[in-house]
Amino acid sequence: MIVRFGYVAMSTVIANASPSKTMTLKTFNGIADREAAIRRLETIAEENLHNTLRLLRHNVGNDIQVYRFSSKLIPLATHESLSEWNPYEALREPFAAVGKYVKEHGLRVSFHPDHFTVLSTPRPEVLKSSIRDLYHHVAMFDAMGLDARAKNNIHVGGAYGDKLSAGARFRENVTGLPERIKQRLTFENDDKTFNARETLELCEALGVPMVLDIHHHWVNNEGESPAELWPRILATWQTPYAQADSPADDPLPPKIHASSPKSASDPRGHADHVIVLPLLEFLRSIAPITDRVDVMLEAKLKDGALFALMEDLARYREEGVEILDGASVRIQP
Repeated sequence: MIVRFGYVAMSTVIANASPSKTMTLKTFNGIADREAAIRRLETIAEENLHNTLRLLRHNVGNDIQVYRFSSKLIPLATHESLSEWNPYEALREPFAAVGKYVKEHGLRVSFHPDHFTVLSTPRPEVLKSSIRDLYHHVAMFDAMGLDARAKNNIHVGGAYGDKLSAGARFRENVTGLPERIKQRLTFENDDKTFNARETLELCEALGVPMVLDIHHHWVNNEGESPAELWPRILATWQTPYAQADSPADDPLPPKIHASSPKSASDPRGHADHVIVLPLLEFLRSIAPITDRVDVMLEAKLKDGALFALMEDLARYREEGVEILDGASVRIQP
């Protein structure tokens, strides 16, 4: 089984390359000239996209093919007071440059809209803003010229005192989404509310692929191991939504999230690094039925944690781990 590792948004190795510089609404409103304020937003966003391209070049130089974009590329992009602003057109060239690089190098990229994007909500205004945020993330992919292999990963959301009803609302609200949004979705289990089994059932019902977060599963489960659920999770990556725009001879691999607990007192928090053995044990358990899998590391040290993990994995060369390049391995069952 071939495993590719990636990281989230920021680099702890490359200095001064944040793709998440922002501006508050208060600062925006404090600029008397509205046109000048919008230009300032565009300048910040252009710098974020420039730094994103820098990070992608860093990734390619280190064989990292899996990367999650920052959702904060465009400050205030979805704020209602800026509804007349079209940042995607204003930033057409830098978005296109990022997309061109992604396509040229065959990178797998994604977004993870923030926790305010909740499709299980009982509040119409929250649902409206959540859908607006999904449109925004799709619009950024479109501006990059990237097809539906680039996904938006979200959690199911809150239970609001009645998990059964919340799950039904989620299913109804996802069903009502436009196809251009649905074909880019993946769902992830969380560490407090909708566990892996519950998230998997929604994925199966909706035909949407599931991203298994093994750390979340360790702290929120029904007693089953993640490997027990894996055959069904793997099947969600064979659906039309999962494989939209993927060539038949190059299907999109399943994806998982991996991190380690921050401490015994904070098991849900993410540590700086990923402890190698629990992850390796899981990968070995799924290797007999899995050809490829992509692993998004959610450690605090980002790419620094990825490089450290690769060093740790190299110590298992005599135990079925083959190092393929700077960010991928082959795992023997």
